[in-house]
Amino acid sequence: MEGSRISIHRSPDPLLATQGPQRIICLTEETTEWLYLLGQEHRIVGISGYTVRPARARAEKPRVSAFLSAKIGKILDLKPDCVFGFSDLQADIAAELIRKGVQVTVFNQRSVAEILSMMAQVAAMVGQVALGQRLIAIMCQQLHAIEAAAAALPRRPKVFFEEWDTPHISAIRWVSELMGIAGGDDCFPELATQAMGKDRIIADGAEIVRRNPDIIIGSWCGKKFRPDKVAARAGWADVNAVKNKQLFEIKSADILQPGPAALTDGVAQLHAIVMAWAGAHA
Repeated sequence: MEGSRISIHRSPDPLLATQGPQRIICLTEETTEWLYLLGQEHRIVGISGYTVRPARARAEKPRVSAFLSAKIGKILDLKPDCVFGFSDLQADIAAELIRKGVQVTVFNQRSVAEILSMMAQVAAMVGQVALGQRLIAIMCQQLHAIEAAAAALPRRPKVFFEEWDTPHISAIRWVSELMGIAGGDDCFPELATQAMGKDRIIADGAEIVRRNPDIIIGSWCGKKFRPDKVAARAGWADVNAVKNKQLFEIKSADILQPGPAALTDGVAQLHAIVMAWAGAHA
């Protein structure tokens, strides 16, 4: 009982303790976008410098981190009661903050199901279970509708998704799954299960040529995709995607962010590309 009295006494408003974290820092974009969609942006006190969704977040919130590094002093000055991070790649940042007494929650979502689970957990943490469930249900309905439309295709294109160009890195798991939902078949499905980019490297570019993708999609982690450079690669002239000018870019913010963007705009762009290809090959 004494411990309870001390805890309540330290809180400026005891009721806030029942409403989840009030001062959240998001070290990656997906939790920022999700909190905005939940109408909980007032809880965010710091964001990643790579955040572009929603656009207003960059104007409204201080930027405190890159992806592999963070301004620890600035984060501490903002007095967060929770920091959201992503994956083992931010483990060192998380460890340093934890040693300084900050509560840190790191998600490690790599699949569509895990993205949905992350979103449900964040919604629960900020007291928005009902709204979170409604928004997630809408996203799932849209995914099912896309998948149903793709199921009617007489032929599915082979798709090579290039996450980086030098060296070639193929699609991470959630992107590979979304390609399948959108109606395409990942050229390198065996690599999609590898969480780390270094484990999805295709050392021999000739292997991509041998698998002869019908569509090539580039999303070079924030660097502009150059279809002309892809088409000019030695030995690539006879690749179906190059011959038929099926080289496209999807911005990394729309597809390589394991959150709402990938499940909405990202998969919609994938589906549009596949359906246009299917129409041309009907």
